[in-house]
Amino acid sequence: MSENEKKTLSLGKGTLSLKSKTGGAAASTPAKKGVVEVKRKRQINLGGKDGANTAPVTHEDDGLTQEERDKREAVLKQALIDQKKKEEEDAKRKILEAEEEAKRAEERKNAKESEPAATAPRVELETGRKKRQKLSAEELRQLEIEEMERIQGEERAKQDQERNKRQKEMAEQKARMASIPTRADGEEEDSSTSVRERMKKVPPRTKTEGDRRRGAGKITVTQALNEEYDREKSISLAAQKRAREKARLSAQTAKEPAKKVVREVVVPETITVQELANRMSERSADVVKSLMKMGVMATINQVIDADTAELIVDEFGHKISRVTEADVEIGIEGDDDVDENLEPRPPVVTIMGHVDHGKTSLLDAMREANVVAGEAGGITQHIGAYQIKSSTGQKITFLDTPGHAAFSEMRARGANVTDIVVLVVAANDSIMPQTIEAINHAKAAGVPLIVAVNKIDLPDANPRKVVQDLLQYEVVVEEMGGETQCVEISAKKRMNLDALEEAILLQAEVLDLKANPNRDALAVVVESKQEQGRGSVATVLIEKSTLKIGDIFVAGTEWGRVRAILDDKGARIKEAIPGQPVEILGLNGTPDSGEKMVVVKDEAKAREIQDYRIHKKRENANLVSSGKTGFEALLAKSQEEGSKTILPVLIKADVHGSVEAIMGSLDKISEDNPDVDVKVLHNGVGGITESDVTLAKASNALIIGFNVRANAQARDMAQRDGVDLRYFNVIYNIIDDVKAILGGMLEPTLREEYLGQAEIREVFNITKVGKVAGCMVSTGTVKRGSKVRLLRDDVVIHEGTLKTLKRFKDEVKEVREGMECGMAFENYDDIKAGDVIECFDVTEEARVLE
Repeated sequence: MSENEKKTLSLGKGTLSLKSKTGGAAASTPAKKGVVEVKRKRQINLGGKDGANTAPVTHEDDGLTQEERDKREAVLKQALIDQKKKEEEDAKRKILEAEEEAKRAEERKNAKESEPAATAPRVELETGRKKRQKLSAEELRQLEIEEMERIQGEERAKQDQERNKRQKEMAEQKARMASIPTRADGEEEDSSTSVRERMKKVPPRTKTEGDRRRGAGKITVTQALNEEYDREKSISLAAQKRAREKARLSAQTAKEPAKKVVREVVVPETITVQELANRMSERSADVVKSLMKMGVMATINQVIDADTAELIVDEFGHKISRVTEADVEIGIEGDDDVDENLEPRPPVVTIMGHVDHGKTSLLDAMREANVVAGEAGGITQHIGAYQIKSSTGQKITFLDTPGHAAFSEMRARGANVTDIVVLVVAANDSIMPQTIEAINHAKAAGVPLIVAVNKIDLPDANPRKVVQDLLQYEVVVEEMGGETQCVEISAKKRMNLDALEEAILLQAEVLDLKANPNRDALAVVVESKQEQGRGSVATVLIEKSTLKIGDIFVAGTEWGRVRAILDDKGARIKEAIPGQPVEILGLNGTPDSGEKMVVVKDEAKAREIQDYRIHKKRENANLVSSGKTGFEALLAKSQEEGSKTILPVLIKADVHGSVEAIMGSLDKISEDNPDVDVKVLHNGVGGITESDVTLAKASNALIIGFNVRANAQARDMAQRDGVDLRYFNVIYNIIDDVKAILGGMLEPTLREEYLGQAEIREVFNITKVGKVAGCMVSTGTVKRGSKVRLLRDDVVIHEGTLKTLKRFKDEVKEVREGMECGMAFENYDDIKAGDVIECFDVTEEARVLE
């Protein structure tokens, strides 16, 4: 045997081969000395009988270590064991199912034997049952056993088929896993193929149970059948990172317990439970539990008051900050001024006194103007604001108030915004009712008083009497040892006006009047009106700071932006200083007189304050002064109004102060006369419009226009609809007309007029007529158709009318004293001799209101 020739030693089923170690061919490359290659071939029994289902397994130098080969064989053996166990379990389960099916069939058979015969559609089933009933129990049992064996045989055949299929697939998989393809016995291996080339031909490794790499979620059909896959998909790196972070946070939380966060909770007047829980950052269920402990049964949507909410906030350990709707007005007037920022300002002087005592004439004399000529009836019906410059160059602001009784509110408003009150008293009239009222207003406002005794040029003037009469009202002038200055003047002759100016400036110097011009402006609305082409116009008196064009302000329930500023002479100015009366344009509505006008930073703040004040005004209007509920108060008011005569009216005037005066006068009529009530449905400033006429028609009301007129459309509508529209320019005429209308609406007063009496001398029974009294007229006269009373023993027993009055046989109209007559009563016959008949008439008189 040559060296290149292969030497083979047969070891039964194995083969020992000696060949070259190199990857080249054996013929061309001689084998290296001392190198032996062993190739072992063996078969593994796959569970078949007599060597069946065996597959040869060839181990060559496939690049695997012995440990990897052992693991692979262990996995295959375990797969075969699991497969065998699964087959045994399936067989047992099939047997149990077959036994249960047989048991259920037996039960169905017994049930069918016991139930009654079925109807026609079940004839065939009944026929089969009858055939089975003919057989004996043993025969039936034998049939069932045969059926069960047939079913089990089919199941076993099916299982064997599936098992063979799986084993075949496993064998193919094992063959693919082999490193080098197997060869038949005695077939020589191609020595020209190197080990490296054979390694390249090896198929890729199949991922086994031990391969736990990323992306191992995909499996093959073989792996699924052999259960060679992970039951659970591997966790991603991101999930693992999140889990580690969560564990770290949990460890920190366990070590450091969470601290209680104390919050400042803002609580309004009313708040829902849900909103309170949100502001505290607490669970709403916990808040509801706390309320239940306090005895308050509330859901998360129910509203609780601020006091209850405060208890809840304290219980949860938070701080409370209570707020109300009125907080929008906090700080709108600014902080108090410091002395370093104050500068002198002109004094504000209000002229007050009785009507026709010369207040406006005095102001005209000081202003060198003529205002009285422009007032209707020569009486002041508006508050006038003016500013003059004295002979010394100092400025004085004057407010002229009406003097007659209807304008008491204007006088009170003038006293509240002023620094000094000049009380004008006529030397010929002395103290009058409105003079006393002006003194009371000045005392209530706490402002100093200067007495100006006017009309000293008249022949009947008596200034000494004026000074003495003032003592009754605790007004003591300086010449009598008091502190009140007194100046005797004549406005018509312009006497001693400089002395009055000097007294005013002296009093202002004592008061030391100052204001801060560098802050948000604060003013008082003296008068407001509606003018065509200009809109709402307000006369205001600047109290603090400087008002400029473009400032946004709030006045009562109205707001606006200053579009123009006019002084008392009508000239446009850019700004108004403290103590100066001006007219401003740019209001959205007409504010009430006496309201504070405050400058705010922006329009949003102005609207917020306006909304709050409107809401508050409506609430105050709806409040019931008594303790009754709303419905009870409404019912009581309805019953009270049912017994009164009501006159509905609409009032439109040129200025707001006149509207107040008219309403005050009409209210006084209602107070003085309990049977009537003047109901003001609407009031406003400006002309009469179609909407006013429509409202008056719907409520059958009277429209009163004071120094205003209706436009053409409203006038035509009033004539068409029959609405009573009346114009006035003197307030006393309004009061007189309203009293006359109410007097005509009231029921007239009934007055009895005594006519005479007659004495019954005899009573006659006449057929078809009844009883007729023969009477003698003792006093006065008796008239037919008049009212009569029947008196018996000076007691009235009947009151009615006469049915007939005859003298002899003739009907007469009347019978005089001393004459006899016959009388019969209407529907009354109980008359006796000796009774007295009293005759009278009832007259109606129109009621006159006080």
